[in-house]
Amino acid sequence: MAHPVRADGDASRAWWAAPPTGRVSHLPGIDPELLRVALDPLPPAAPAIVHYRPTVTCPLGDLVDTLLDQLDTAALAMFPRWLAGADHVDSEGTLGVAAVRALAARTAAGSRHFGPFLADLAERGLRGPHHPGGRSRFAPGVRAAGLARVIADAYDRQSCVLVMALPDADADADADAERTLVAAAEWLVRHGGFTVWLAGGTLRHADRVRSVPMPVPARFAGLASTTERLPALAAEPASTVLAWPPIAGVPRGDSAAEQALERALAPHDWARGRRWNQTYEWHVLATAYRLDLFWPTEGLAVEVDGPEHRGRIAFANDRRRDVQLQLLGLDVLRFTNEQVLTDAPAVVDGIRRLLARRRAGGTHPHGDETS
Repeated sequence: MAHPVRADGDASRAWWAAPPTGRVSHLPGIDPELLRVALDPLPPAAPAIVHYRPTVTCPLGDLVDTLLDQLDTAALAMFPRWLAGADHVDSEGTLGVAAVRALAARTAAGSRHFGPFLADLAERGLRGPHHPGGRSRFAPGVRAAGLARVIADAYDRQSCVLVMALPDADADADADAERTLVAAAEWLVRHGGFTVWLAGGTLRHADRVRSVPMPVPARFAGLASTTERLPALAAEPASTVLAWPPIAGVPRGDSAAEQALERALAPHDWARGRRWNQTYEWHVLATAYRLDLFWPTEGLAVEVDGPEHRGRIAFANDRRRDVQLQLLGLDVLRFTNEQVLTDAPAVVDGIRRLLARRRAGGTHPHGDETS
């Protein structure tokens, strides 16, 4: 496994480093959607950052269980990224299970991981999310600490931040619900070693949580004013509870559409040279962009838009981003999840046609500037 990225000297001055680590902090005036847009691509020295939006009010124990189940799902979707050597194990049978459990034991022996938990998670990751008996058997505290480490390792980072979206400010907001949310955040810090950022609303009943201003870069903060001129979009489905950054080189583990598109492209020789979820950096001082799917030699970017793109801030950022990429000479194709999942052949044919046109026109001048 690659060694975790260590924050360099500039990390302490980075805008996202304002909240203290290992604490619960409130980010006043920060829209969670804006934060998600501004942290994509994930900065090189930043911790792994996942985003959680509670959808129901429930007792503390139930909320913690829900959070752990969601984080467990994320960790399984990231497999085998967090376990060195597991990408070469392709059998779900007895030999495959024995192999990944041995890899987990070896990894735990030289790290801070708890071996039995890591071995169990690796076995479940190999078997897939729909295998019978797929729920973790470990105590909540063990799960919290283990999942924080696994998610950080998946991104080669030292720690994990959970961004929890607060409900919109409302004078009649349920005080018990707010206190439960804060208590769950504190539980994750204490038992899992997470850092938790509370964003999106006003804390009215939790004085013990420190408010920490976060100076989001102007190029992102300006999106908030832009969105006032945009029409209302369809709301993001309530089923989207936890979101995490994609892992470079592969389709998103939480995107059935990206995985379906990869399966549809894989048989075609003309589709070679594609790269999934790469960061495009055309100049050392310029804004970096993460591209869902990219043919660097031809300069063709394909974006697969899930429900997270329906928010006003994300929509405005997508439009601005597309214009800037086109000014750099790239073509940008956008498809919704629904288009990919209901008519993959039409999507593939559209990509094939534009790719052929780009190839006929020659090599893109910034074709190799991805990371």
